[in-house]
Amino acid sequence: MIYDFQSSIDRTAMGSYKWLDMHSRNPEVPKGVAPFSVADLDIPNAPEIVEGLREYLLTAVLGYASPTPAFEASVVDWMCRRHGWVVEPEWRLDCPGVLPAFFAAIRAYSEPGDGIIVNTPIYYPFYLAIERNARTVVRNPLVVQDGKYQIDFEGLEELARQPTNKVLLFCSPHNPTGRVWRREELARVAQICLDNDLLLISDEIHFDLIMPGHRHTVMTTLGEDIAQRTIVCTAPSKTFNIAGMTTSNIIIPNPDLRARFKREMEAQGLHRLNILGYKACELAYTRAEPWLDKLLALIDHNRRELKNFMAKELPEVIVFDLEGTYLQWMDFRPLGFEVEELERIMQHEAFVFFDEGHIFGREEGGGFERMNIACSTDSMLDALKRVVLAVRAYRPRA
Repeated sequence: MIYDFQSSIDRTAMGSYKWLDMHSRNPEVPKGVAPFSVADLDIPNAPEIVEGLREYLLTAVLGYASPTPAFEASVVDWMCRRHGWVVEPEWRLDCPGVLPAFFAAIRAYSEPGDGIIVNTPIYYPFYLAIERNARTVVRNPLVVQDGKYQIDFEGLEELARQPTNKVLLFCSPHNPTGRVWRREELARVAQICLDNDLLLISDEIHFDLIMPGHRHTVMTTLGEDIAQRTIVCTAPSKTFNIAGMTTSNIIIPNPDLRARFKREMEAQGLHRLNILGYKACELAYTRAEPWLDKLLALIDHNRRELKNFMAKELPEVIVFDLEGTYLQWMDFRPLGFEVEELERIMQHEAFVFFDEGHIFGREEGGGFERMNIACSTDSMLDALKRVVLAVRAYRPRA
């Protein structure tokens, strides 16, 4: 099948959050400009999912739904086929997105005031899930060694030993840095959690989006001990661009932890997902794998094109190797702009809308940019050319 990865869809009139946010930030955005911020895609949907939903809608009644055996089997089969991860059907719980899962898990497994450890810079809703539940953000900043982000294991061990810290909210692959943690790195994280009685909530939503030469390891596959202390948050949303279906699969092997999570979800009135979300997930996992493989090839191509372009046109900008996700992390600090000025230049001079690095932690991300590169190569390069022109025009002079 031929897939269209070169069209860019203007989603302004579709209620797209990132398109409306772009126009709110700068109402003078010229026609044809697309945002590169939020992690959903502006390319056509996988035709296998579209056609499958069309067929389904011809006969479906859109009432209250529960998971069907076909849906359950599709999830279990996907985890085994793509990740070598044997998941028992009863381990899986519904959740309308991994963000609600973070919020629910933090409430279920900690008390107000408890410390929740995160590896900063970090996906900004991690902060929200902690702070809005009256818990304490405990930063374990990543360190850059030999041009690559690494976990500060000594710092993590020190924080884990503190009795007020109860949970590690972990991101694998890491967002925004794009690291795919090696198995030995994950094993050390797991051992720290086991040694210090830390619960591990593992956000693995990008686990299907891995670049050549790298391999994702699901945390619970490291051993039965860590599996019994881990909540794995997965979804087809990033993989197949169906985030609007609000369908996630939260995998919890430990029956006690699973029951506590389920009670917390029910306390919020969350009993079931929407009927099209179940079907879209099933279709994605059973029919759309060839589309995903082509998407991965596009992301791999774009990351190489971006790195070559920036090395030639703005060599001072540090472009980190993208190992997983489709979110390219770049350090613009060597250009000398203040954080607010960099944001102004991007949005009002270059008409380029990335996710500004400071939202991932001002100290750890200020002066950085995160770019969604799961887009047409031409649109990516056009945006980067506008960045170059604007930076050259406004760059501070020594």
